[in-house]
Order: sequence, then C-alpha cells, then structure tokens
Amino acid sequence: MAESMKGLHRSHRCTEVTKEMIDSEVTLMGWVQKSRNKGGIVFVDLRDRSGIMQLIFETGCENGIDEEGFEKAGKLRSEFVIAVTGIVEARSGAVNPNLKTGEIEVRAKSLRVLSESETPPFPIEEDSKTREELRLKYRYLDLRRPDLQRNLMMRSQVTTLVRAFMAKEGFLEIETPTLCKSTPEGARDYLVPSRVHPGCFYALPQSPQLYKQLLMCSGYDRYIQIARCYRDEDLRADRQPEFTQIDMELSFVDVDDVIDVNERLLAYLFKEVLDVDVQLPIQRMTWTEAMNRFGSDKPDLRFGMELTDISEVVKDTEFAVFKNALEAGGTVRGINAKGQGGMPRKKIDKLVEFVKGYGAKGLAYVAIQEDGTVKSSFAKFMTEEQMQALIQAMDGQNGDLLLIAADKTKLVWDVLGALRLEMANQMGLLDKNEFRFVWITEFPLLEWSDEENRFTAMHHPFTMPMEEDLQYIDSDPGRVRAKAYDIVLNGNEIGGGSVRIHQNDIQEKMFEALGFTKERAHEQFGFLLDAFKYGVPPHAGLAYGLDRLVMLMAKQDSIRDVIAFPKVKDASCLMTEAPERVEEKQLQELGIEVAEAEEE
Repeated sequence: MAESMKGLHRSHRCTEVTKEMIDSEVTLMGWVQKSRNKGGIVFVDLRDRSGIMQLIFETGCENGIDEEGFEKAGKLRSEFVIAVTGIVEARSGAVNPNLKTGEIEVRAKSLRVLSESETPPFPIEEDSKTREELRLKYRYLDLRRPDLQRNLMMRSQVTTLVRAFMAKEGFLEIETPTLCKSTPEGARDYLVPSRVHPGCFYALPQSPQLYKQLLMCSGYDRYIQIARCYRDEDLRADRQPEFTQIDMELSFVDVDDVIDVNERLLAYLFKEVLDVDVQLPIQRMTWTEAMNRFGSDKPDLRFGMELTDISEVVKDTEFAVFKNALEAGGTVRGINAKGQGGMPRKKIDKLVEFVKGYGAKGLAYVAIQEDGTVKSSFAKFMTEEQMQALIQAMDGQNGDLLLIAADKTKLVWDVLGALRLEMANQMGLLDKNEFRFVWITEFPLLEWSDEENRFTAMHHPFTMPMEEDLQYIDSDPGRVRAKAYDIVLNGNEIGGGSVRIHQNDIQEKMFEALGFTKERAHEQFGFLLDAFKYGVPPHAGLAYGLDRLVMLMAKQDSIRDVIAFPKVKDASCLMTEAPERVEEKQLQELGIEVAEAEEE
C-alpha cells in the first residue's frame, strides 16, 4: 500500500551525500535499483537521477529500524519508490570504487513505500542490451537509465550555458511563431488545418528563418532562440521529424563576425561541459577543397585517407571503366587504406556492394601484399609501368589497399567520401574522445536539380552570393559561390548559416536564377520582400542542430539517445502510438475528408 509524503522532506539527492557527512541524518527518496535480503540484514541500492546510495536495514542496533520497517524493507522490489531517513556511516563492507558514494552507506531509521511497481519489461541498467523498439515503447522506464539521464542533463546544461553566453554577447531571446505560412522550398512542411479559415493551412516551421530576418529589419540586431523545428522527411540516425535548433541572427556583420562569436561559444561550451580545450581559430576549408580531399562537405578530420585524383595518371590505359568515365567528363579517384592489403577477397566484395548503395557501378582495387606483389581487379588492362605510376601517385606501400572509383565527379566524391568513413570505422580510426572542428566555406550558391530541371538554392533563396561572383549569375549560375558556412565536427554538420541578401536587385537576380517569376516570389515571400522596402540592415546568421551537437558531446551514435521522447523511422511514437486517426467530428469541424488509399 502506497504511503503519503506527509511531513517528509528530501534533504539530499543520493550522491550529494559525502563521507564528510558521516554521523549526520539524511532523508533520501528514489527508486529501488536492487534489494538483497541476507536474513538479519537487508541491503538496498537506492537510485535517483544523481546516482546510487547503498541503504542498510537492520533491527536491534543503534540507529537501526524497527521490526515493522524491517519487514517492509524485506518486501522491497526493483523500481519501488521509497523514502528513507537514516544515518550516514562509513561502509561496513568493501569500498566500491565505481560508485561516487562507494565509501559510505545510510543506515535506515525509517522507511516509507511511496509507490509499488510491477516487474518492468526490461532491466533498468546502463548500456541496455534490450532492443530499442521495446525500450521506446516504455520510454518512461528507459529514461530512468543512468546513461540516458546523464545525456539529458548534459543537454539541459548546454542550453543553459548557451543562453548565458549569448546574453553576455548582447543577444536577445525572442520566440517566433510555430503556426506559419507554408513556403515549400526545401523539405516538406507539416501542415496544420485551420478551423476558422476552412480549406486553409498553417505550416509548422522548418526553421525560424524568415521571422529572424524580419527581426533584423525591426532593429533587434542580435537575436537567439532555442527553437523547435519540423520537417516531413525520411529519418536517419541523426534526423527526426521534430528537432531543436540553437538559432541566431546578427545585424551589421559579415562572415568573420559570425564565425568569431560562434568559435568563442563552442570553446566555452566544450570547456564548461567536457573540460575540452577547443583550439581557436578553428580551421577553415573551402567547399571545393573539402570535396576534392575528402569527398564530403562535412569531412571527418580525425584521420587521413584523403582522396587522390589519378585521372591524369590513368588517361592512356586500356581499362574501359577508367576510359569511359574520363571520356564522359568524369574523374578517376581513389583512397589508400593503409595496412589493408591483405584483406580477403570476400571483404573486398562486400565493399563493392557497399559502394553500389551510393550509386557506384563497381569498385576497382589494387592490393599490395607485404612482399610487394600486386593483386588487382584490372591489372590485365594496365602495363607494368602504368600500374607502378598509379601506385606511386596514391603513395602505395607494401601492405596497402588502394580503392578506386571512376564516374561523374559528384558520384565519385559521394562514393569515396562514404567508403573513406566505412574503412575508418572498420580500421578503428574513429576516436569519440577526439573533437576535430572545421568550418566549410564558399559553398556553391546553387545546385542543379534533375528532378525539377532547374537550379535550386543549396542553402535557401536569401543567401548572399560572393561579390566577385555576381558577374556569373546569368551566364554561369553554377559557378557562383555563396557567403555560406557550415561548422563541422567529426564528420557531422552541427551548424550552418550564411550572410543574407539585403539588396533588392540581388534578391531579384537570385529569384530569377531559381526560376521564380516576380509574382511567385511575392506570393511566397511577399511579407519579407515588403519589409525589405523599409530599410534593412546587412545581416547574417547561423543555426546549430542542438540534438546533433549534444549527441557528439555525449559520445552517442544516435540523436534518439539525447532526446527525451524521440520518434522512430516512420516518424511515429511507439509509446503514445501517434500519429493516429481522430474522431469524424474533429474532421468535419475542419472540413476535411480522409480519402482511403486504394488497395493494389
């Protein structure tokens, strides 16, 4: 039978009790982690969000518990919620060096069972081996695990520190609406029907982009928000349909000003939370350099294995794969997996299958044995001199494995960028305790979409082109670079932003390049364009993915481990079973009829 809290007050959390408090009386409350009844004595591990405290229940001794209390203690089970008042003592048994409270215990004088518990569907323990689907169904139990609790406490600490740092830097925290106008550039919007305006819909914000630019027009000069954002897109380990941004915008600034305040913010966060010193200034790399060296615009710099362009070296070979790629205007590039020359053929075949998942037709390889002999998938098409020139160009040594892709340049970048990470993973080169930051700058302003048969904005339509490239916006739009920048950590883009366009003529040119008519531009973004008629300052901004940033700081593999109630791959919640059908009456009020999907 559950007892009440009447007259009882918790004095400390478990790990707030220290050996300096020996002989003091404390009142602790929490969950029973485990209970061991040894006959005349009951040991209980009490758990709260701070950690574990060992409790002792024993009768007939000084500061001991009465018979009724001892009987209750003997019936305690895992996950019962209890309150205990007792005296802090030095451990009578062996000290536990793995516990913060490993040198002390609390001898219970009184016990209240505040709530009983059924047997949980899985053990509440660190590094749970229970399958994720079951843990997410009972997420309220999963969240009791100490490792998840540490992650969420770190997340809370990060947001508190961000707010404090940015306030000191003169930023104002301003909330923007979450019921917005739909602007379908980019990912799909989540739509919200309006009861008051039948047939009309709000959209949930993909980001506060337009509002924060309007705040700059309104003279607020430095804005910040911990903002909820929504995108109706497919999920990955580092993506959710709803997520949180650390969103900011600054007026009267250029690229270096935004980078400066953010470098200092990152250095402050990593020092305060992890006691890690971030070396400033953070390295910068242009988009073109990143793609050529690493095949990715979010390169992981914790290891080498850089791409080598061997197009010139192999241009005269008879190997059709290389020849055809180069004749079609593509490239031949490769990576050198040091020390992997002895990889069995079966594992190499698996790598071939891996790259096919990124659009490659295949993967050429040269395996240099420890004795210097060469095994290759295409040696018969090469002269001895050509093969040696290739090996030399890729710095091939005895024991190395050279992996080569040939196709359109963008595809080769994608394939080798992914393969480079896969090899680093297999070779154990990814150290979660190392934090390697890099700014990627000078992105292309536009990218061609085969699907839409037009240029689309690589970031968004309000990104400022680099002044020296404006001359190409009509004649060669693909050549124009943007004043855009991403901050990358260990191969993950944790934040991105740009200088915004504040001149009307440039904004019109941008819309033209994107294939917008003036009417369509005004239909979608009229309120922003109108605001720009009344004196707009030069402005720029950046937004971090808070979930992704905390995931890396907490050394986790998925953002689900740093979000309290995450969704799964089909954007559903296993715990609440959302989304689900609603009552017909609700749909009628909104003027909505659900069309049943026809069976195949």
